Amino acid sequence: MTDRKPSVLIIGGLGFVGRHLALYIHKNNLASEVRLIDKVLPQLAWLAPEFEEACSKDKFVQADASREQHFSRIFDRTNGEQFDYVFNCGGETRYSQPDDVYEVRSYNLSIALGREVARRGIRSFVECSTAHVYKSSSSPRKEDDKLQPWHKLAKWKMKANEELTKIPNLHHIVLRLPNIYGEYESGYFAMGICLARVHLDMQRDLELLYSKDLKANTLYVKDAASALWTAAEWRASAPTDGSAPILFNVVDHNDTRQGHVAEALSEVFGMKCSFLGSLASQFAKLNLDDVVDDMNEVSLQGWSDLLEEKGIARPGPISPFLEKDVIRDQDMSIDGTLFETTTGWKPSRERFNADSIRDMVESYKRMGWWP
Repeated sequence: MTDRKPSVLIIGGLGFVGRHLALYIHKNNLASEVRLIDKVLPQLAWLAPEFEEACSKDKFVQADASREQHFSRIFDRTNGEQFDYVFNCGGETRYSQPDDVYEVRSYNLSIALGREVARRGIRSFVECSTAHVYKSSSSPRKEDDKLQPWHKLAKWKMKANEELTKIPNLHHIVLRLPNIYGEYESGYFAMGICLARVHLDMQRDLELLYSKDLKANTLYVKDAASALWTAAEWRASAPTDGSAPILFNVVDHNDTRQGHVAEALSEVFGMKCSFLGSLASQFAKLNLDDVVDDMNEVSLQGWSDLLEEKGIARPGPISPFLEKDVIRDQDMSIDGTLFETTTGWKPSRERFNADSIRDMVESYKRMGWWP
């Protein structure tokens, strides 16, 4: 290997993790060339000003990376060389979609990319996956523990991970990630933060399902970006004879539980966050569709009223909308030891706490999303 900087291709480059990976590479001047692929145009991706250079138009190519007819403009470079590292941060991220949506947008994407990367002899392919594939347990799940996907999104991610191993001459590595939080996040944590804001306005306590001990392991998005880069570098220099591990969990050191999230929300918003307890939660589980619908009806109306009151016409991608697939009585608990001991990577933020919530709220305020 030479000392030259690697060239980088990021699929899903404008997504939550993809844009932070692009920013990490840009800030640390790690690559000789970066190309971002996404189906969404930059002007529609809710990009904050800090991503302007890292995700600039000259780096962006609009394309559907699951379609082979787009591969030439995705992969071909003007100098005729191949990219060194390919990151797949793409795929369907919405929950509660039909199987065929995940098959086309996630599974087919991963397999098509894997085959093309192998065909071109690219030395490092990093696949973003999810820790929602493990059978729930309060003890941290290791890479070889029993799999039991939580929902359809996880099921198709698991299938893709399995199929990638069958592609000849593919130099790939899979990272299974927990609940990722950080600035501009619009999923799991944004939902909880917006829910707290609505309940604060209604002067009501925020009651959460299940117990404070339910595991909800976490990873800061900037640490997810650094882990992806570490994985790419390590895979590029690792043995290709099948002796090197190709699957890793990545997680912070907090062993985050629902109680930690509730404490952080309570501290930031000055409100009481409690848990329904086992009996009420068991009843809720039996009627989960109705419970979620009722909660959404109240919280979405409250959110809409807040936005109108504050004069926010473009509220961005955040809301208190609850997804049934996310509200589960299952422990997200994973062991990230193998990745850390193998690669030397460590998280910069070991714990999810009130400052994590404050940083996210401040990012929403900067974008004009926050009432």
